[in-house]
Amino acid sequence: MKRKVRCGNMYIGGDAPVSIQSMLTVDTSDVVAAIRQIEELKDAGCDVVRLAVPSMEAADAFGKIKRETVLRHGEKAMPLVADIHFDYRLALASIENGADKIRINPGNIGEISHVKAIADAAKERGIPIRVGINSGSLEKDILKKYGKVTAEGLSESAIRNARLLEDMDFQDIVVSIKSSDVCMNFDAHKILDAKTDYPLHIGITEAGMGESGVIKSAVGIGALLLAGIGNTIRVSLTGDPVKEILCAKEILESVGLRNSGINIISCPTCGRAKVNLEKIVLELSEKLKEVKAQRVKEGQPRISIAVMGCIVNGPGEAKEADIGVACGDGKGAIFSKGEIIKTVSEDAISDELLRIIVEME
Repeated sequence: MKRKVRCGNMYIGGDAPVSIQSMLTVDTSDVVAAIRQIEELKDAGCDVVRLAVPSMEAADAFGKIKRETVLRHGEKAMPLVADIHFDYRLALASIENGADKIRINPGNIGEISHVKAIADAAKERGIPIRVGINSGSLEKDILKKYGKVTAEGLSESAIRNARLLEDMDFQDIVVSIKSSDVCMNFDAHKILDAKTDYPLHIGITEAGMGESGVIKSAVGIGALLLAGIGNTIRVSLTGDPVKEILCAKEILESVGLRNSGINIISCPTCGRAKVNLEKIVLELSEKLKEVKAQRVKEGQPRISIAVMGCIVNGPGEAKEADIGVACGDGKGAIFSKGEIIKTVSEDAISDELLRIIVEME
């Protein structure tokens, strides 16, 4: 089992659930915009958020943002992570201003004494340090050793930098090694996971945007999670970070690490379909949003809903679903555990399924 470190009001590693992270896309110095985006991410289901701190102005703003989020949410305020590069003084200022975690690459901080100053300040405040290693930031000697960026090189760099902190008597370490190459990323994490007990922050860096970025992230992160690797995740997509949270939640749900409250199963349709199945699924998904959120909030068991395009295989293929519909020519046979209980017209399918699901609560 991995080490367990505290980050604000939550834990990373050990027996803690896999958490979801993101990073603000707005300038940290713009306090109003930063708080607005933090609220959006929190509402979407984000657990931890990282803020870039490239200047002392941003470090000062970090403190204002931290105070405002605590004022709004108290103990439930989302943990804030300061992302630091090069200037150790920005890390010290961020720690002083209430950072719940610091993200650094010790190699680009410079002098060892500066890294130690960060470690000492973080230890005094009881906050973890995330050692972040990307394929673009490998040390020259490691690049020379392997001839190029490799999985072995990434893991070696991460271990070296984490042990540098341990030599400074600092133990609350989270490690991330990210590559935009899905296969290299997987191999690097396999090596690192076997050699250390550090909690691992996983993701596919610079995954891109849209469908391509989502697929690359789902494959890369999902493969690691199914291998039992990863304690906290970030889906790195170009654009609105709220989309990262939605994608991350779907990944965790798909590998069985999150309970969304409701799981919708729908077939891809074929020539037998005589209804507009896409329209039915979209309507049902929209109508179930509040019910889904409420079930999660109340800790109710997850239920499965199957929406199948034809009567031929519908009940049989989705017999394990709690409730579902197998569609015919302009109508749908509502079934439970494979047994048909009633038939309704196509335009009444989503409302009927919603009614039954609400009554199941």
